[in-house]
Amino acid sequence: MTSPAAREADPVIDGVEAAAYTVPTDAPEGDGTLAWQSTTLVLVRVRSGATTGLGWTYGAAATAQVVRQELAGLVSGRSAWDVPAANEAMSRAVRNTGRPGLVAGALSAVDIALWDLKARLLGLPLVRLLGASRSDVPVYGSGGFTPYDDAQQDRQLRTWVEGQGIPRVKIKTGESWGRAEHRDRDRIARARRSIGARTELYVDANGAYTRKQAVRLGVFLADQDVTWFEEPVSSDDLTGLAQIRAAVTADVAAGEYGYALPYFRQLLDAGAVDCPQADATRCGGITVWLRAAALAEAAGLEISGHCAPHVHAHVAAAVPNLRHLEWFHDHVRVEQLLFDGVLDPAGGAVSPGGSGAPGLGLTFRTEAAERYRVRLR
Repeated sequence: MTSPAAREADPVIDGVEAAAYTVPTDAPEGDGTLAWQSTTLVLVRVRSGATTGLGWTYGAAATAQVVRQELAGLVSGRSAWDVPAANEAMSRAVRNTGRPGLVAGALSAVDIALWDLKARLLGLPLVRLLGASRSDVPVYGSGGFTPYDDAQQDRQLRTWVEGQGIPRVKIKTGESWGRAEHRDRDRIARARRSIGARTELYVDANGAYTRKQAVRLGVFLADQDVTWFEEPVSSDDLTGLAQIRAAVTADVAAGEYGYALPYFRQLLDAGAVDCPQADATRCGGITVWLRAAALAEAAGLEISGHCAPHVHAHVAAAVPNLRHLEWFHDHVRVEQLLFDGVLDPAGGAVSPGGSGAPGLGLTFRTEAAERYRVRLR
């Protein structure tokens, strides 16, 4: 049945489907606070007639159940043109379900699929639908996981810098909740030797350090010419982030765990970061990512896209205040495995929409993905 929100001549959303795919890592991975050996992509398909839009998030397989049980009925029957209206309907409906976490991921994946669907219906790359601010999106190589030995870290860094020409890279620090700082320092110094003096070096502690520990480490980071210090303390500790930002020379970044727009307003009002990060697969999809970018621009700051690079490439190209996009090893590998049409970061940037393919420009590899599918009840 067509919703009143869908005008008679509009293409209508006929159905919403969700499935989860768990892919083993190619080596044990971890950061300052977590370790993992697999990654789950939750795929959403939104259909209008013969056209299907794709969206996804990363998280627990149960996220697919949230899509099916809480969101699919809200979106079906709506106009495929009015993505912000669908986003608002979902946001209002999940108030008592609890938006952060799984629900935010589910909502985000549906929103991304709706934007992909709209662009496909119009026969346009998503960046053309949104309107481009740039043709190329700078990326940084991201990985350097704490379980890596010296050879693994060196090999990965050199692959990005020497093999692909990416001029900025990031490694994980804060091992064992900051209790292995001596190894952090050694790994940072080794990373600098691997990449040479001209490549930008970033570190990400995933909130593992204490405030004072992060400030003390800041002196060492300056000596190693580290210019990006991500989540030195928890992204919920806005006061601590602001204090560290005032004390260190590296740019302080956070925001990947922003599950709704008000968080980004609070982050900016607290003076907590030099560059906010927003994750379209968590914050509310492309709809809310664009609003977070506008908040950052109004504050005179750039924004960075967190992980899920093939979700972010098109929307990143649509904002004037983009700094870069995270070319995260784990997600790059999963997206290359599960999708055709992936982008090439050679030279340190990707060019979304360059192929002319509509939407996000990707095709899901259904047969190849079947071995990784999670059987949900």
